[in-house]
Amino acid sequence: MASVIQSQKTALITGAASGVGFAVAKLCRNKGMHLALLDIDESNLTKTKLVLSDLDPNLKTEAYVLDVADRSAWKDIADNISRSFPEIDLVVLNAGRGYKPQIQESRGRMNPWLDTEYWSKTFDTNVFGPLNGLDVILPLILDSKSKTPKSIVVTGSKQGITNPPGGNNPAYNASKAAIKSLTEHLAHDLRSDPITSHISVHLLIPGWTWTGFMGNVGPNKEQDMKKPTGAWYPSQVAEELSAGLEKGLFYIICPDGETDRALDQARMKWGSEDVYEERPALSRWEDGWKGRAEEAIQADANARRS
Repeated sequence: MASVIQSQKTALITGAASGVGFAVAKLCRNKGMHLALLDIDESNLTKTKLVLSDLDPNLKTEAYVLDVADRSAWKDIADNISRSFPEIDLVVLNAGRGYKPQIQESRGRMNPWLDTEYWSKTFDTNVFGPLNGLDVILPLILDSKSKTPKSIVVTGSKQGITNPPGGNNPAYNASKAAIKSLTEHLAHDLRSDPITSHISVHLLIPGWTWTGFMGNVGPNKEQDMKKPTGAWYPSQVAEELSAGLEKGLFYIICPDGETDRALDQARMKWGSEDVYEERPALSRWEDGWKGRAEEAIQADANARRS
């Protein structure tokens, strides 16, 4: 399927007011696309609409304030979207929040296993946010008179694959692992049904990217950002997404300034082998395995590069 990022097509993007969402929206606008922008941050969403409208006032730009975890709000906004945009060609469900578990008074430290609210908030945004979007946007695509190619992109995370341990990570990692699984099922189901086979599904997996998640808030000019040397700009992730859609990739895995594709592949391979090699869970970080894991991963990465 050809990429749907084309002039006069329409893109619907959540998390559009900053970071990767804004970068994807800007790329789509530069390609001549109409935009439906959704974000919980009303102030930055207003700025985003102005910035993107100014790039081409002849293209339609609508903004909708939305908490993706709010299912009823999704339904209300879907009605407005369907009235403004008779066709939606690209859907980018770009939801990702990380929360810190509360400090346990008796222990004086954060413990994710004693804070169910931490888990609930993370899954409400990171898992049910995209599911809520699919619940109301997928019917709009299916009801459209045109059967031209459409694409759905869901933003995942390498942490949902490599699963690095850490005090704040369990809920985030688990939520992104769930996103990987549900997006794989969605892709299979849609391409296997003749009625929906014109809808392609893609999992965007950014690398280390300097986004609003890390303090880069709002539709900032990238040259004004103060980012670490190894991190990518959000625009680089957007370009990688565009290239992945052109190639028809499902897994669109982005490198960054510190981790190339070969190292990503070697790390993911090691993690998957924990199961059938009968190693300890997360052996890459296990004291008795760290050295062997690092040596094997580096050797594998070097072999892939040669």
